[in-house]
Amino acid sequence: MTRANGLESLVNDAVTAAERAAIAASALVGRGDKIAADQAAVDAMRTAFNAMEMRGRIVIGEGERDEAPMLYIGEEVGTGSGPEIDIALDPLEGTDVTAKGMRDALAILALSPRGGLLHAPDTYMDKIAIGAGYPEGVIDLDVEPAENIRALAKAKGVPASEITACVLDRERHDAIVASIRSAGARITFIGDGDVAGVMMAADPDVDVDIYIGRGGAPEGVLAAAGLRCVGGQIQCRLHFRNDDERARARRVGITDLDRKYTLMDMASDDCLLIATGVTDGRMVQGVRQSARWIETETLVYSSVTGVRRKIATRRPRQA
Repeated sequence: MTRANGLESLVNDAVTAAERAAIAASALVGRGDKIAADQAAVDAMRTAFNAMEMRGRIVIGEGERDEAPMLYIGEEVGTGSGPEIDIALDPLEGTDVTAKGMRDALAILALSPRGGLLHAPDTYMDKIAIGAGYPEGVIDLDVEPAENIRALAKAKGVPASEITACVLDRERHDAIVASIRSAGARITFIGDGDVAGVMMAADPDVDVDIYIGRGGAPEGVLAAAGLRCVGGQIQCRLHFRNDDERARARRVGITDLDRKYTLMDMASDDCLLIATGVTDGRMVQGVRQSARWIETETLVYSSVTGVRRKIATRRPRQA
């Protein structure tokens, strides 16, 4: 079995893992407890992973071992037989929006053959991303957002006023917001979950052209895995707030702390990206329950086949 075929053999079970995490988290939507919601998703996803025929290793997880009792970076999951797989995950992307009953919460995971995903520390990362169809290098993390907006508009053949940027609604992004608006572009703010923000920029059916901002480094790797599947460009650089975070990066093998990462730096081999809606969003609907059924909607992207699927699943409530 080739590495790619081994990856594809795990699609159905990986979808189940994301669905189980989303269903578990959905029970806590709007209840104001983001920690409990995240833990419910983690527990459900871990149980599903350990039933999968693979030798899995978490490379992007809930933190380091002393911070996360389950799905920590370096944890081995799966049955111990089958393909060697590296896993990046966010069992609940959007803990705050889940707790508040807001939109765009997802259960997300990415799979790649061993060594295919960057081992990123749990720190911040500056990011800029666009979808497919543009010349390489049209965006640059090292120039002002306004300049990127104008370059993207030129490549798209439209005025800058027709470009829509996605930005996390955070005070730290005030300067980015001002620069984007100085170019005349529109902004779509999201409350949480910058993997979803990057994937919206890559989705031709969503009115978002570019993602700009600072979010988690683990989410940057997940976003890169998604772009490896659907096409696009991303540039990222780790952002450290203190010496402890720099030491954390060195522990996962990063020596150049100022490096600018590209798509292939972060997702160097074939990938699957799987995302199940917890709450309704712009790309996928959230978990729905009736007296008899639980319904989920899941996006499945594969760089192996180039296929993009949206899977609607209905399972009996007792299942």
